[in-house]
Amino acid sequence: MFLISVGGWIGIGVGLLFLILIIVLISWVIKCYNALVQLRNKVRNALSQIDVQLKRRFDLIPNLVESVKGYVKLEEGIFTEFAKARGLYQSASAKQDVQGMAEASQSLGGVVSRLLMVTEQYPTLKADVQFIDLQKQLKDTESQIAYSRQFYNDIVLKYNNKIEMFPSNIIAGMFKFERAQFFEITKEEQREAPQVKF
Repeated sequence: MFLISVGGWIGIGVGLLFLILIIVLISWVIKCYNALVQLRNKVRNALSQIDVQLKRRFDLIPNLVESVKGYVKLEEGIFTEFAKARGLYQSASAKQDVQGMAEASQSLGGVVSRLLMVTEQYPTLKADVQFIDLQKQLKDTESQIAYSRQFYNDIVLKYNNKIEMFPSNIIAGMFKFERAQFFEITKEEQREAPQVKF
């Protein structure tokens, strides 16, 4: 019969304990890493939802301008500003530059405000069915943009907290997870959404 001494049992116990600790540590690293990946992907998805709504807004503006053109001889500056804002947005969107997307969105807000001020002078325009429909679509889009921004910033907050808080910050540093940017409005005068009322 094979007998193991007390010292042998202690050695096996220590070895088993060490093995269990290694397994627990590896499990924790995997769980933490997967949580960080999941949050990073939620951030990317939320940004793409903002992108969808902002693209919709950029697509609606030319239709709105076209419906207004029949009634009003708009100044060329509105078209120039719109083209500039759209170009800035497309460039920022292609690079996934959150700050650039926010700035382009702000520029478009100024264009929309100017366009809507001009249309206030034409009561027949405000009664036009196509114009009313476009106005409703723009208002709905503005609401979706606001919701998407809030959702995105909430997800970014969770993600950034996970990256910075102990002990997950160790895993974030090891695997080079980077902080995400908030979708922030930078200019004080742009903190309010353009008024979409006719």
